[in-house]
Amino acid sequence: MPFARRLLPSAFSLAAFLCAGAALAEEEPQVDCDKAEVQKELNYCAERDFQAADADLNAQWKATRKVMADFDRQLGAAERGAEKALLKGQRAWLEYRDGQCESEAFAARGGTLEPMLLMSCKAEISKVRTEELKTLAETIGQE
Repeated sequence: MPFARRLLPSAFSLAAFLCAGAALAEEEPQVDCDKAEVQKELNYCAERDFQAADADLNAQWKATRKVMADFDRQLGAAERGAEKALLKGQRAWLEYRDGQCESEAFAARGGTLEPMLLMSCKAEISKVRTEELKTLAETIGQE
């Protein structure tokens, strides 16, 4: 194999690495989401809202899972399963959320509005799920 052909994959890898590094080095845009009007800004704000909702969801998930695990420890071996049921429900819920929001985003398939529809949907559904998990933790925690 000629020397130049052996270097070609390495050159492509290096170029991809440098481009990715440059993208990571970019500053986060300074967008006032209360005044966003341009679609790019609206998409950014929707993604930021989803990231915040997802962080809240993950924090509540950990708290609720702990409550369920603690509840299981109070039960006999044959009666346990609260944490397992929670995990099963969460996995199904994630499939639902992602499929539902993908469906809603089809209203603008291929357009600049599509990311905003997707992220807004995920944020709203995630907020509802966070409240559901919180209520579950409060209910089971009282037992």
